[in-house]
Amino acid sequence: MSQTHFGFETVDETDKAKRVAGVFTSVASKYDIMNDLMSAGMHRIWKRFAISIAGVRPGQRVLDVAGGSADMARLYSREAGKSGEVVLTDINNAMLRVGRDRLLDEGISMPALQCDAEHLPFPDNHFNCVNISFGLRNVTHKDAALREMQRVVKPGGRVVVLEFSKVAKPLEKAYDLYSFKLLPRMGKLIADDADSYRYLAESIRMHPGQEELKQMMIDAGLKHVEYFNLTGGIVAVHRGYKV
Repeated sequence: MSQTHFGFETVDETDKAKRVAGVFTSVASKYDIMNDLMSAGMHRIWKRFAISIAGVRPGQRVLDVAGGSADMARLYSREAGKSGEVVLTDINNAMLRVGRDRLLDEGISMPALQCDAEHLPFPDNHFNCVNISFGLRNVTHKDAALREMQRVVKPGGRVVVLEFSKVAKPLEKAYDLYSFKLLPRMGKLIADDADSYRYLAESIRMHPGQEELKQMMIDAGLKHVEYFNLTGGIVAVHRGYKV
C-alpha cells in the first residue's frame, strides 16, 4: 500500500484520508473563530487579495474546491453576481454543512456538493475560475487535484491557489515557535483539540514551497503560472491559466 505524510508522520494513503477527515470534523464548528485568532484576522486580507487577482466578472462560473465554511464562495458570489454561478465543494461533510448553513443564513443560494478534489464531478472546460484556499495541503495526491482543476476550467480561465507556504528566513524561528507552541494551546483552549492544530502546523511544513508548487501547476498543464507572497511568505497565492 502506498504511503504519504500526515503532518510529520508517514502513514498509509487510506489512513491519511480518514485522519484528515477526523481533523476537520473535529474543528468544523470552531473553524472560523480559530482562523481569526490564528491569523489575527489577516486571513481576510489574504482571501480578498486572492479574489482580486482571480479577475472574476459578472456572469462567470466559479468553482470553490475544499471551500469549507464558504468564506471564498461568499466573496466570489459578489464578483460573479446574480447572472453568474458559484459552486461550493468540500470532501468533508461537517465543513460543508457549516458553509452551506452560513450561506443560507445570509440569504445566499448556491450549489454545495460533497466531493473529492482529486475526482471533480464536473465536465471539461466548464468554469471560468477554479479556486482552492487552504485546502491543497490536505489533499493526498496534490498533482491529481491540480490536473482536475485544470481539466474543468475553460480555456482562458484561471486556477487560483491560496495556501500557506515557505516563510522568509528571518521569520522562521518566530514562526516555528508560534506554530508548534502557541497554536496547539490555542486549539486546546478554543476548540478543545490541540492535536488537530498540531497537525495543521505540521502540514504547512510538509506542503510544497512557492517554486515547487508553481512547477506542479505547470506540470498539471497550466500556463503563465506566477505567485504572490503575502506576509513574508507565510502564505502565497498562485495563479495559472488554461490556454
